[in-house]
Amino acid sequence: MIPRLKPTLGWAELKAAFSPPGKDDVRLFEEAFAKLMGQKYALAFPYGRTGMILLFEALGFQDKEIICPAYTCVVVPHAIVLSGNRPVFVDCAAGEFNMDLDQVESVINENTGAIIATSLFGYPVNLDKLDEIKKKHPHVQIIQDCAHSFAAEWKGRPVQKEGIAAVFGLNISKILTSIFGGMITTDDEAMFLKLKNLRNSRLKAPSWKKSGKRLLYLLAVYPSFWGPVYGLINRLERSGFLNRFVKYYDETKIEMPEDYLEGLCNIEARVGLTNIKKYKQIITNRRVAASHYFDFILENSDFILPLKVKGATYSHFVVQVKNKNHWLLSTIGFGLQLGWLIEYCIPEMEAYGAANPGEYPIASKYALKTINLPVWGGVKEARKVTSLLDNVSMG
Repeated sequence: MIPRLKPTLGWAELKAAFSPPGKDDVRLFEEAFAKLMGQKYALAFPYGRTGMILLFEALGFQDKEIICPAYTCVVVPHAIVLSGNRPVFVDCAAGEFNMDLDQVESVINENTGAIIATSLFGYPVNLDKLDEIKKKHPHVQIIQDCAHSFAAEWKGRPVQKEGIAAVFGLNISKILTSIFGGMITTDDEAMFLKLKNLRNSRLKAPSWKKSGKRLLYLLAVYPSFWGPVYGLINRLERSGFLNRFVKYYDETKIEMPEDYLEGLCNIEARVGLTNIKKYKQIITNRRVAASHYFDFILENSDFILPLKVKGATYSHFVVQVKNKNHWLLSTIGFGLQLGWLIEYCIPEMEAYGAANPGEYPIASKYALKTINLPVWGGVKEARKVTSLLDNVSMG
């Protein structure tokens, strides 16, 4: 079976996991990540959302309004709320996955602290429009959410460098992985020092128990993506049996993982440092897979293709379909697992007030009608995917 996602992990990461721990593991990972992103500083956290919470504190935000997309990973507004601030949701731009920056201007006021500029699915946020907004509203900070983008570029400008800081997630499903973990990058020395001091005072050292769990999790990942085993895992996942392990949110709760204030483990840093070396190949694979889909999937009544954007890094290749469940279920019989990622519009969730679906029409539509095609395997796997999709269509 072709899985919807697959981390780029090999023997090198496994060897790194079993290497003797060093006192500089995390620092070396941070320095390598900062260099990769072309920035002066990087700070590692147990989760990207942990870093975001402390970033808001470092910026002095309390009871501030933070503008963020209605269609994004729900952990973003969770971090806003749990930092003592309030999310202000904005719908997607027409024909795009990213937040409508034309709408952003209408919700800015004197209590606005920041805009979370998300480059969703690896599509770069419009930096020209962000520049205009920042010029008109200098009191508003720009925070780049790069969990999906990892150095996506808008007209040659890396998105992560355009703001006070950028936030990255590094779990198994991300472009790069350190098992779990997150990273904040910045070119602002004062912000770096303030955030580093906060991290050192607020986070406790990771326990041996946490490190052991991370190792066991990593060891479980390798056989899990082997074809016969993955077929079984897929059946368990669809039955709901694995929800405890794979579902990262509860529509009724605003919460964080139990260990979100327990620092990044050395084992995670070593795995992440090793995985960084594969970055160029990972991005190349995703871009050539996306290019193949653009060339060989015909846009029709069943499939609406995304925009073709130069500089995108394609954490996911997302298409709109009329009947999402039909495609998710039909392809399984042909050995292909299609993805689903953000199957919700956040303001419509119970935890955020259950807004009327008409209030965020584009986000609501995407929540119901988007699926993503595997991009992790480059053009080789993409060819298999398009062939299987043809079989499903003919069947």
